[in-house]
Amino acid sequence: MGLWNWFSRTGPSGFGQNSTAEEVTEGIDASHLTAIVTGSTSGIGKETARVLALRGAKVIIPARSLESGIKVKESLLEQNPDAKLQVMEMDVSSLESVRSFAQSFNSSNKHLNILINNAGIMACPFQLSKDGIELQFATNHLGHFLLTNLLLEKIKATAKETGIQGRIVNVSSVAHRRSDSSWFDLNVINDESKYKPFNAYSRSKLANILHSNELSRCLKEKGSNVTANSLHPGVIMTNISRSLDLNIMSLATLVKPFLKSIPQGAATTCYVALSPQIKDVSGKYFADCNEASPSKEGEDEVLGKRLWEFCQQILKKSKAEK
Repeated sequence: MGLWNWFSRTGPSGFGQNSTAEEVTEGIDASHLTAIVTGSTSGIGKETARVLALRGAKVIIPARSLESGIKVKESLLEQNPDAKLQVMEMDVSSLESVRSFAQSFNSSNKHLNILINNAGIMACPFQLSKDGIELQFATNHLGHFLLTNLLLEKIKATAKETGIQGRIVNVSSVAHRRSDSSWFDLNVINDESKYKPFNAYSRSKLANILHSNELSRCLKEKGSNVTANSLHPGVIMTNISRSLDLNIMSLATLVKPFLKSIPQGAATTCYVALSPQIKDVSGKYFADCNEASPSKEGEDEVLGKRLWEFCQQILKKSKAEK
């Protein structure tokens, strides 16, 4: 978070911590764009989908069940009958489900301009995913890592065909600052005896930033007209915090006047996804709709490469076991 935030309500971009998603996208025509927003059935993901659709974009709503996705689509259409929305089934914590979604999307949709990896869970009790991976790491990072890899050629091809720069947006968290690099081992991640819910959340959020940075480096190296950035949306009380213990929830109640609303929480995501101000900006971390600095681990290129290889090994093993 920039120092300007302590003295001003806005930063160099003209926006700040109190800006809403509608405000940061005002006047932007996104009618030529197609976007996927994971986690768009509730919270800031739903608000992100609503505002992108309000600006004219075709928005894909991945949902764990078609029934839940259709309910969200109907509620968004009530607010904006002209919204271009498509519901598709996907559980981001399941590698098989992610692969199925990507295959369906790649075969049925011509273009993809924007991928917003927003879905997440926070500080939940220890659980393993269907693939035997700690659930927060599986949901918040690994599923999105696989999804991005499977959709990457589609995004690059769209950018080449249309001349419009593609954007990949990873929703991280300031919580990434609580994590270090001592966990690049599946035996460590999956060790229930060492599991601390918020530490596991922080680990997955650091992974989001490292993923964006390494992806950005690879895209630049290959000359692709696609950017990759990460962001902290702000502290917002949404469904993601339902697993927090009572002490933290009580504290959250006390500081509630200082928390962001959902429209404010979706602002940085929509800014990074649509703003013309950040054309050609890649491998950066944003907060309050302005460029910010992550932790030193979040800027570590060697760490980013290690994480990439680590995730590739997990995915390779999971595919071999199918």
